[in-house]
Amino acid sequence: MLRGVVSGVLHAFSMTWWCTGVRWRVGDGPVLGWYAPGRGERESPLVFGGVVAFRVRGGRRCLGVWRGGRWTACPVGAAVAGRVTRAQCEECARVDRAHSVAADTFADDPRPYHVYVAWFGHGLVKVGITGVARGGARLLEQGAVAYTWLGQGPLMAARRAEELLRTALGVPDRIPYERKRALRARLPGVAERAGELAEVHRRAAALGDWPESLERLPCEVVDHGEVFGLEAIGGFGSAGRVVDELTDGGVVAGELVAAAGPDLYVAVGVSGQGVVIDSRLMSGWRLGGLDGMGEAGGAGDGEWSGVTVPVRGMPVVQGGLF
Repeated sequence: MLRGVVSGVLHAFSMTWWCTGVRWRVGDGPVLGWYAPGRGERESPLVFGGVVAFRVRGGRRCLGVWRGGRWTACPVGAAVAGRVTRAQCEECARVDRAHSVAADTFADDPRPYHVYVAWFGHGLVKVGITGVARGGARLLEQGAVAYTWLGQGPLMAARRAEELLRTALGVPDRIPYERKRALRARLPGVAERAGELAEVHRRAAALGDWPESLERLPCEVVDHGEVFGLEAIGGFGSAGRVVDELTDGGVVAGELVAAAGPDLYVAVGVSGQGVVIDSRLMSGWRLGGLDGMGEAGGAGDGEWSGVTVPVRGMPVVQGGLF
């Protein structure tokens, strides 16, 4: 496996580039995004079995607004709190929301949209829409373990279908991210996942009142277990930790073993204890590379010597809770 990639790239970017978090593209693995005002964007690949090693530098700031395939810098370079998952000030977040598909401000949008049902754990599914041109990228970004399309058509027809399914089937259109993460370490097999999705698809297809302009699509389950490397994260549920926030001077160093949505699963310390980094907390920071694992190893104590930022325990999922 390729090793040290992230740390090496961070050395080159640490002084002028700001992290924008993890991105996914269908057919490729995850990448870490970077942005520098006036210089554009770059990406560095994240490889399972490779090293993730960085030191946080300076303060966290607003990245601005993502529009038209590029970043528009925050006009004031506002500071952003360490624990929020969106590296935006209130004003930039307001502009972003006003121009999002979710705001329904572009009813005449000519682009086609998919309606989907996504599976995150036993009994936990959601419905949503995404642009046909994006393929399954939205589902990768959300950390969906598996999904299937339900239909395809104009934006407002897709929105009406989404609301119909949410109401008739009692399926949410949003799921708190902590719930997704908590279930990820105790997933049933691929066949059971596909079976649950197929049943939701069957129930959805049996409903009346679908918008006439929405083309219904057959059940074709796409499973992300292999893409995310989910077999490697079993121990993260019982003994793992989650990074609470990044802080100036803090270090994270370990081996990347899996990734799902914005989450990076990193094994650290001599016993390979697991820590999950929500890469949304990395966005808006300058991250400096480390020369090697030894530099991080001397900064902490015991098994957690590879992590010197605040962490918390992984929430426990009780049987039958969902």
